[in-house]
Amino acid sequence: MPKCLVTGGAGFIGSNLVDELIKQNNQVVVIDNLSTGKKENLNPRAEFHELDIRNLEKIKPLFANIDYVFHLAAFPRVQPSIEDPATANDINLNGTLNVLLAARDAKVKRVVYSASSSAYGDQTKMPLTENMPAHPLSPYGLQKYVGELYCRLFSDIFGLSTVSLRYFNIYGKRQALVGAYCLVMGTFVNQRLAGKPLTITGDGNNRRDYTSVIDAVKANILASRSDRVGRGEVINIGRGHNFSVNELAAMIGGPTVHIAPRLEPRETLADNSLAKKLLGWEPTVNLPEWLEGYKREMGL
Repeated sequence: MPKCLVTGGAGFIGSNLVDELIKQNNQVVVIDNLSTGKKENLNPRAEFHELDIRNLEKIKPLFANIDYVFHLAAFPRVQPSIEDPATANDINLNGTLNVLLAARDAKVKRVVYSASSSAYGDQTKMPLTENMPAHPLSPYGLQKYVGELYCRLFSDIFGLSTVSLRYFNIYGKRQALVGAYCLVMGTFVNQRLAGKPLTITGDGNNRRDYTSVIDAVKANILASRSDRVGRGEVINIGRGHNFSVNELAAMIGGPTVHIAPRLEPRETLADNSLAKKLLGWEPTVNLPEWLEGYKREMGL
């Protein structure tokens, strides 16, 4: 029975990954400081440790006899990293370095790093391919990109098997509906539940590649086992189809109001051909269909 360690395993994506790993008969150890994760997200069959990845001495013993490490713990999202870049840097870079050091010393089989499409910044050519130069527009985007470089260096220098997955706007079960870490879809759903208009920043023509957490979880597990990766490769995990914010608002329904624009990429769209080639990964969940079921579930 493979033994897996998931950092951030009480968070949105991490808890979904933990559930699937356990469903597939893996032993799972979770590290989470519950700063954004929630105890109610934890799978009772996982071994949980309420620890901070910035404390190498405390987390290092937990890596003993681990086969696969899934590193999802982070100070997430763009705007919070702009408001508090120092804390974001400490968690996203020093924390990631600690995870890599612990994994190296424990001789784990592979580290799967949760990277971000925010590393691309605002590109003029679509779709986005992994060989494009990074151009992050925020501390978060920069930190997640440097994390990729750390992974590749640990593969090159220390022989630690690593792979980085660049997520594109993940949505799904347990997504945040409020707070600084809430994405636009969660914000819209929460506003609709409260009977308020949906707030659209700028003209609403910004386009995003919305990707299901179900597909992101599948990509993580495939990346941990694929014999075609392990040398620090960077791979897009995106649906390969995008929608404008206006289109998303229309799918959720209700009145809208436009507010001042903010600094953000005009468009994201993943070229996912490398994920198909190296991981055998294919996205399966379509946003409009999923949203219909989600709206019924939420009483919308």
